[in-house]
Amino acid sequence: MKLKRFLIFLLFLLLCAVLFLSFIFSSCKKEKEVDTTQAGTLAGETSSTAQIPVTPTLDRMIGEMLILGFRGTEVDNTSKIVKDINKYNIGGVILFNYDVPSKSFPRNIVDPKQTKKLIEDLKKLTRSDLFIAVDAEGGYVNRLKAEYGFMQIESPEVLGESSPQNTFLKILPLGMELNDLGFNLNFAPVVDVNINKNNPVIGHLERSFSDDPVKVYEHAGYFIDAMHQYNIITAIKHFPGHGSSTEDSHLGLVDITDTYNEEVELFPFKKLIEGGKTDIIMTAHIMNTNIDPDNPATLSSIFLKDILRGRLNYEGVIVSDDMQMGAIATYFGFEEAIIKAINAGCDLLIFSNNGREYDDDIAQKAVEVIKKAIIERKITEEEISSSYNRIKQLKENYGIIKNKI
Repeated sequence: MKLKRFLIFLLFLLLCAVLFLSFIFSSCKKEKEVDTTQAGTLAGETSSTAQIPVTPTLDRMIGEMLILGFRGTEVDNTSKIVKDINKYNIGGVILFNYDVPSKSFPRNIVDPKQTKKLIEDLKKLTRSDLFIAVDAEGGYVNRLKAEYGFMQIESPEVLGESSPQNTFLKILPLGMELNDLGFNLNFAPVVDVNINKNNPVIGHLERSFSDDPVKVYEHAGYFIDAMHQYNIITAIKHFPGHGSSTEDSHLGLVDITDTYNEEVELFPFKKLIEGGKTDIIMTAHIMNTNIDPDNPATLSSIFLKDILRGRLNYEGVIVSDDMQMGAIATYFGFEEAIIKAINAGCDLLIFSNNGREYDDDIAQKAVEVIKKAIIERKITEEEISSSYNRIKQLKENYGIIKNKI
């Protein structure tokens, strides 16, 4: 009997020992897995179980701030734009139908089938989370022309003569077309008030909905709603208002000091911001010496930080108008303009490469200017990081970035 009890006791001890060793082995294995996961994450690998966030490199953040134009109706691994996007982490591209430097067609856009394939190939060969942008305002300023096989869209001026609800119905098909082609960003609508109907770059081209700021706001809001139905990001333009100008900022610096009506021209921006309809706001290369005697709005912290962010409480992405337009290129050096624009508050910089001349190395030059300025403490890393976070948040909001970093 005693022997039986002794054997049972030994068996119990053996069982306890087995359970204890099993627990120790399991704990060690889990610790090893955690260490491996963390090491992989710190090395830049993605892991669904990783809890340590990956901090983007400075190069990644700088590249995300650039939107580039390029030549070519098709791309492959040898294309310069593909190499530049991959090397410099470029955040987006803008497509055009016409190449201004060579005064020739086509630039990027031939017809719907070709355009769709170009966009698909760009994403496959570079990044799936690129901004793919276009100017599709309707009327004269629309890179997707009806003669190429795209749908006909009336100009904002014509749309503004009807009801805002009609603008929504007329723009819905444009949103569907952009989405189907692969675009995710439309640099539209124009919210400039048509103060000067002879304005060569706004009124003359029928780009304004109305000379009534309330109508401009209403029609622009329905235009944006139509784009949003198809997940297209919009950029209202041109802050702080280009409607009263008498000259074209594509050609040179435009002074609106004597024509600008602040209350009227800021109204559409103010109301659209208050209504939460603003994804991106595009700046104007215009001077108002009563507000900033030294800088056009694109390069002015008074316009962008004090007025747009401070007074109008705008927290979203700010994009420059094309940094290679005459208003900037003629009066400011390439390096100076980039530094001023970033310090003024621009999150995205457009280099259309579709102005007076084509620069095959524009990506490298822009990136090098920004990196050099950071080293020389002319731009802070905090400024770059803030812009990166706004851009990243916008891309996440629209599902362009699928997995949060």
